[in-house]
Formats: sequence, structure tokens, C-alpha cells
Amino acid sequence: MDRKGLLGDVERIVVKVGTSSITMGGSVPSPEFMDGVARQISELKGRGMEVLIVSSGAIGIGLRTMNARPKPNEVPIKQAAASVGQGILMQKWNDAFQKYGIIVAQILITMDDYSDRDTVLNLNNTMSTLLKYGAVPIFNENDAISVKEIGPVFGDNDTLSAVIASRADADLLVILSDVAGLYDGNPKDNPDAKLISVVGSIDEGITKVAGGPGTKMGTGGMRTKINAAKICRDAGCRMIIASSSEPDIILRAVGGEDVGTLFLSDTAISKKRRWIKAASPNGSIFVDEGAGKAVLAHRSLLPVGIKYATGTFEAGEIVDIVCGDSVIARGVTDYGSEEINRIRGMRSDAAKAVLNGVMPHKDVVRSENLAILP
Repeated sequence: MDRKGLLGDVERIVVKVGTSSITMGGSVPSPEFMDGVARQISELKGRGMEVLIVSSGAIGIGLRTMNARPKPNEVPIKQAAASVGQGILMQKWNDAFQKYGIIVAQILITMDDYSDRDTVLNLNNTMSTLLKYGAVPIFNENDAISVKEIGPVFGDNDTLSAVIASRADADLLVILSDVAGLYDGNPKDNPDAKLISVVGSIDEGITKVAGGPGTKMGTGGMRTKINAAKICRDAGCRMIIASSSEPDIILRAVGGEDVGTLFLSDTAISKKRRWIKAASPNGSIFVDEGAGKAVLAHRSLLPVGIKYATGTFEAGEIVDIVCGDSVIARGVTDYGSEEINRIRGMRSDAAKAVLNGVMPHKDVVRSENLAILP
């Protein structure tokens, strides 16, 4: 099937815009670029589509405004710059979209927020209401209070954009980048490297060709984009990486032109399991080989197969499940770390006695609250 056929059913789209795209390689936001994004999204909305944006740029804009040059690990200055830059960034987006009579809305989020079940359900309500009223939600990592993205762990909003696409049940995530897509080699070093048009499955070969760090102003690289594609795959959402410097790239990508790299999706897993996979764990439960096999077969985790728990967590929180040297799954536990370490290795009747007869569930992590990790 050609691209138009593969993307013919797209109705809800997330567009991720990186720092280098917003500044067009410079150090200040480009009104021309932002107006172009607003114009293209206005046209998509005119076709009956819904669009959400994940926008980077706050730290770079803030540093420029403050005339600050932090050292690589000087996090407080970058946090302060984020709080300065975020207001300027939203003002620029508001100016761009106002020309087309479109309301924009700011949503700042951290992965810790996303890990809280009540918070993420409230996020759902906010998103759906904004879209109902024709607004364009604009998301960013709340860097003023979160350091996960500033450091090397989270990436330049690539993961966040995939999480939002998953949460919003989007049909397509378009990541605008300073590269044209995924190549079979590093195009900077290898002039013969070829652009990969379509990725059907993310195997070891695809992971290997992903590069390292991105541009100077941004923090994202191809590796974070591959991780984003995996999150989209689980959500049944397709993803395109394309160059932000190409004219009308959003319209062309959504319209099915052969631009950038298209990642196809698998059958979606449930939204609850997607949330469990993407959330931050509060601790770990280490299990024996038999329990590990049971978990990988999507069966519940019983006390008898548990070696021990690490970290301090309560019932209802998310934990990693570790077998050997590997994190094999993530789940919502029905018991806290202290209780688990009291009943580890026990059969359910013995465990119930240790807990003074109070054991609402014989399973420590029920199968419906488990998500297998790749």
C-alpha cells in the first residue's frame, strides 16, 4: 500500500517541534517558521482534523534572553532559563496562531505527573475538552521543576511527544527534525547513506543505525526518536520523522507524500498498559526464573516467586519487575514494599497469615495490571 493509503484514515495528529526547528538553526525563534506551522495546522483543522503540538525551545530561548551560558551540568540556570523562555515561547505560538483565529493552550507536564493515575486521567479530560472547543494544546516538559529532560535521560521531548500521542489516541505523530529522516548510515560521515522511507518493524538493525546526540541547541538524537516510535507502535499510532526545513512539510507528510521516514504501527495495546509502560517506576520487585516465565506469559505475580523488593513504595504504585539482570515488565502492585518483603517466597495461605489475614488479593501484581517490556 502507498503512503496515501497508509495514512488515509488519519484524524488526530501530534506535531513535535524541536529547538533547532523553531530557531531554524539560530538562537532565537523564527516567526517565519512558527507562522508556517500555524498556517499548515489551520489548513488541517479546516479539513476536520485535530492537532496537538509538543514544542521544545524554552531553555534555549531563556538562555538567550538572560544572556547566560551555563556549564554542561549547571542545571539550576537551565531551569531558570526554562521558566523565562516558556512564556516567550507561548507568546510566539499565540501570535502565530492568532492570525488564523485559533486558540492555543499551554500544558506543562513532567513524567512524574504522568506516573500518577489521577493526574493522567485529568490530563485526558483537559485534552478532550480543549479539542472539543477547537483549541490547539501545546505541550512541553516542565523543565523549571523537572531535570529528567535537561539531562541525558529523557531526550528533546521526543519521548514526551510519543507519550502524548499515545494518551490522546492519535493516529499520527509527526516529528519535525533537522534531519530528513532515518538513514541506513550517518549521512554526515557517509555521503552514500540512503534515507529509509518506511520502517515496518523496529528490529536490532534499525536500532543500530540510530545516532547519538543531536544538535548543539537541542538534546534529542535519532535514538530518542526510535524510542518514541516504539511507544507509538504500542499505541497503534504511526510516526513520521521529517525535515522541518522542507516547505509545507506537515501538510505533505499528513497527505501521504513520500517524505521523511514513516514508522508503521502494530495492533494497539490497551491504554492502561501503555500508561504503565511509559510511567516512572517507584521501586523494583526481583523474581525467580519461574515467576519471570509466568509474568512473560501474562500471568499474575504471586508472593512465592518473589525474591525481594527494593525502593520504598505503597500499594497502587508502579514498579519494575526484574528477573536475572533484566527488567522484564512493569506493573501496578497491590502491596507495598514492606509487605512484599515480609511475604516474599511464601505461598498465598502462609502470606495471608503473616499479614494477619488481611490479603485482598492473592496476587502481588495482577495480570491486568502488568505490561511486558521489550
